Amino acid sequence: MGNISAISTAPGIGGVAIIRISGDSPLSIAEKMFRPTGKTKVADFEPYKMYVGEIDCGAFTDFGMCVYFKAPKSYTGEDMVEFHCHGGIAISRGVLKRTFELGARPATKGEFTKIAFLNGKMSLSSCEGLIDMINSESDGEVKAGYYLYREKLNAKVKNMQDRLTYALAYIEAGIDYPEEGVTEDNFDEILGTLKEVKRETDGIISSYRSGRKIRQGVKVAILGKPNAGKSSILNALLSYDKAIVSPVKGTTRDAVEGEIDIDGVRFFLYDTAGIRESDDEIESVGIERSRKIMKESDVCLIILDGSEELGEEDSAVLAETEGRPRIIAVNKTDIPQKNGISGDLYVSAKSGENIEDLKRALAEKAFDGKIDLNADFLTEERHFDALKRTSSSLENAIESFGGNTADLCTLDIKDAWDSLGEISGESANERIIDEIFGKFCVGK
Repeated sequence: MGNISAISTAPGIGGVAIIRISGDSPLSIAEKMFRPTGKTKVADFEPYKMYVGEIDCGAFTDFGMCVYFKAPKSYTGEDMVEFHCHGGIAISRGVLKRTFELGARPATKGEFTKIAFLNGKMSLSSCEGLIDMINSESDGEVKAGYYLYREKLNAKVKNMQDRLTYALAYIEAGIDYPEEGVTEDNFDEILGTLKEVKRETDGIISSYRSGRKIRQGVKVAILGKPNAGKSSILNALLSYDKAIVSPVKGTTRDAVEGEIDIDGVRFFLYDTAGIRESDDEIESVGIERSRKIMKESDVCLIILDGSEELGEEDSAVLAETEGRPRIIAVNKTDIPQKNGISGDLYVSAKSGENIEDLKRALAEKAFDGKIDLNADFLTEERHFDALKRTSSSLENAIESFGGNTADLCTLDIKDAWDSLGEISGESANERIIDEIFGKFCVGK
């Protein structure tokens, strides 16, 4: 089997670097590299205890620490050793190089975590939660990743699988032993179980709309006629000047993107070119991109100029966004207003009036109310697809069972079980597994 080794910490200069070894004999490598300051020999190291000493890298020596993790109580489920050396490119690479010279091979992307998965230390969904946490840029993304990492979704999946296994056993017993077939009481119980599992599945599926936004961020298209103040609103929301502000109409010819955090969720703001008819070829391209952004956005923020009467261009934008999640903000409340302009909010990009209210309105519109990061959300598209197939199979199973076609029902239940197993990893194919672990960095 051998040993694998990699630098576990981020590359570059830092206070501490960690080099990790996992396999059948990492302690034998440590014996040749580490000289403890105390009397304890490396071979006699007490597991999970940090020892101080010299790390011999061949070309040079560093002073650091070493810890031994004994299988199966380690991250990978194998014996593991970690060297904690001084941070920096030369030192960490020197320690790593020495482990290779002593027989370890370089770990591939995510190989430590993949070994943990194959050894039953983590489910596949837990591994996905871990990479989500590592890549997170907001509180919401951390919490969503932690939900998966701590096996909370997997626990629900396993519970549903157990109940499907119970129902399947009863139905198959009735097929194999007709004289002991499903009784009326058992019929109601099994049908109730199938319906209950489907309800739970559909409930988890329904959380994906919000969960996707927490994980990927909310896209907001800022729309309106030229010179309505879209760029000024973007700058006000960002609290710094991102977009060029000019009295000349059509200044924004391409989308300008900014990012803000609202209640722990990332919001991507796109200041678009004004949607109107234009003879300018370059501006026309920008206008078409604006329409594309509008269609892909989660929320449309319509900016109306409160100092002018509602015009044809305003009406065109309102018509194009009809039926989409949108907020109509009347801008320029710092100057006299024209009567008849109505909206959801009245703001001033210049003075900052009601800009914080606008942020709250964006969050409420995106999540149909207040953002609750403590709720359990489905965040992974892969899980969403698997649960949709689970729900479809259960619907077929319920119909088959009610129609007394037991053979078809068992096939549908098995399909539902397998779809759930794709989430935990029990039924996932090698392509999916490789794709997931390919997202990890080397050393994790």
